Amino acid sequence: MENAGESSYKVLAGLREQFLLSPDVIYLNHGSFGACPRPVFEAYQKWQLKLEQHPVEFLDLERRLPDRMRQARAQLARYVGADTDDLVYVPNATTGLNIVARSLPLQPGDEVLTSDHEYGALDRTWRLICQKRRARFVRQAVPLPVESTDQIVTAIWSGVTEKTRVLFLSHITSPTAVNFPVAELVQMANAAGIITVVDGAHAPGHVDLDLRALAADFYAGNCHKWLMSPKGSAFLYARPDKQSLLEPLVVSWGWESDDPGPSRFVDEQEWNGTRDVAAYLSVPAAIQFRQDHNWPAVQSACHGLLREARHRVKSLTGLPALTPDGSSWYGQMATLPMPACNEKELQRTLRQQHGIEIPAIRWKGRPYLRISVQGYNSADDIDALINALAALL
Repeated sequence: MENAGESSYKVLAGLREQFLLSPDVIYLNHGSFGACPRPVFEAYQKWQLKLEQHPVEFLDLERRLPDRMRQARAQLARYVGADTDDLVYVPNATTGLNIVARSLPLQPGDEVLTSDHEYGALDRTWRLICQKRRARFVRQAVPLPVESTDQIVTAIWSGVTEKTRVLFLSHITSPTAVNFPVAELVQMANAAGIITVVDGAHAPGHVDLDLRALAADFYAGNCHKWLMSPKGSAFLYARPDKQSLLEPLVVSWGWESDDPGPSRFVDEQEWNGTRDVAAYLSVPAAIQFRQDHNWPAVQSACHGLLREARHRVKSLTGLPALTPDGSSWYGQMATLPMPACNEKELQRTLRQQHGIEIPAIRWKGRPYLRISVQGYNSADDIDALINALAALL
């Protein structure tokens, strides 16, 4: 019987050369900023060249740009299960979520409920908004390790009160890399009349998405991570009945447009001044790259390598995994507990002495490594990590 390394080799063979990553780095940090395949990056540069060759024709709102943006939105919308005019491109998920947080009509005493596994930048966003509105930002503890989705649902939902107005959650958590049961929690919140906001920074291209079925009021996702599009491409989705709540972070010509399109939401959010939209227009190329390379099989092979890595690190450290095994809990990214150590020094040593790029964090007073496995990785990369950890720990 083949092991994970042998079976993955057949699927992943040759994919490394499709990426621009430096050959002297073992890159196990796709979750932070992604990595763009060569064909997608070439499409990106072609769009940039078109912009520089004919700046006015490219950016003029009365010429081709609206149609190009709509086509790019349409292909992304099909991929994530949404209607074309229910999402807009934004530079990153943090920007999209700031649009939502700054727009919602919070009143003094209202509560925004979240977990203690959220991305630090968004914790800061909601704290600022709640301070300005004299609302409460409630971070509900979800203890680790988790053993069931019911455990997560109960931990978070127990924080709901009569003052809860917003439920904000990650689809896949950033520090702990846990797939949260957002569908169940969104359904419960919708039934209770609570606005739902989902941080999907790590979800597009990582887990299957059907935003219509999920029915979250607002959802922001990065395309430049697991979807592998160029840096600076993300989207904000808003349910049609909630779009009127949103205001643009930057007011420009789309506000009170002289030539309104079919969607006020798109008019107000899509155009906020001169900028390079090449990353947005290249998202369809990223979707096509996945289709051309049978990405479901690639994802399965990557999950197999990650599953093996989790098992080997657990054997090495003797520390329990943060979640049960299985693709419902993690896909291509997992956070691994480390013995007591200086996590910054561990990360530095892995990079400088072993050529391994992987994030080490401290969460709730304990050190962790977060490993990402993408199509350019191999069983040799996992071996290198295990050997380095064995020497260092």
